[in-house]
Amino acid sequence: MSAPTDRLRPYRSVLYLPASRERALEKAAGLAADAIIFDLEDAVAVEEKARARELLRRTLAERGYGARARIVRVNGLDTDWGEADLAAFRDADVEAILVPKVSAPEDLDAVARLVPRIPLWAMMETARGILAAAAIAAHPRLAGMVMGTNDLAREIGGRFRPDRLPMQAALGLCLLAARAHGRVIVDGVYNAFRDAEGLRAECEQGRDMGFDGKTLIHPDQIATANAVFAPSAAEIDLARRQIDAFEAARREGQGVAVVDGRIVENLHVEIARQTLARAEAIARMAQ
Repeated sequence: MSAPTDRLRPYRSVLYLPASRERALEKAAGLAADAIIFDLEDAVAVEEKARARELLRRTLAERGYGARARIVRVNGLDTDWGEADLAAFRDADVEAILVPKVSAPEDLDAVARLVPRIPLWAMMETARGILAAAAIAAHPRLAGMVMGTNDLAREIGGRFRPDRLPMQAALGLCLLAARAHGRVIVDGVYNAFRDAEGLRAECEQGRDMGFDGKTLIHPDQIATANAVFAPSAAEIDLARRQIDAFEAARREGQGVAVVDGRIVENLHVEIARQTLARAEAIARMAQ
């Protein structure tokens, strides 16, 4: 049975949060992020792993996070902490377990056996994983993919560029794989969290490519990601006018309409309806 994937649920802003920081876990309940990745892996020091696991288990059981999607990034099964992480959260009330460094579908098989109920997400951060993106996306338990651009850049030896040219092949392959199988996919982090202009540019690039949202490392990045990955007022207005014009044309026995000098066919109306549905889903998040 395939993992459920709610493509209308917003994932504009997906904030990484160290599971070892109790104060941060408390504050997260008031942040405007669409989703939170409670991180037991890279953000937690070795000596803090066990304490962070217990703190997060207790916090998720006792504290509500509203409409925000709760995702737990566990340590890999090739570490000393992976199995204990999965045992602690196998029945947790969360949207997904995020599996690090997924390089093949078999990596998801191993986790799925230990976590039989919760959907899985995959960190796409290795060269092998990128080359196997289509097979990973096809896994029946997978619901989402996260680009791990920092680890991937290190592995391939790529340099940082504002246009992310070294990342384009990996981003494109994973995006195509996710869309082919109806999975959520979110872009990698922007490390210079005080560079608002650079963040916006990278968010816009990711949005133009087709990503659902962006992973973030600081709460100050949330507003930018939410704005960029939401339909704009102009896009919502155009979508409504396209639907109205097409429906009027159909009533007159015509198969196409014209809006702002451009042809509107069934395909454009479908996109317009998706735009309005996405805007409505985002509005519900704010209620």
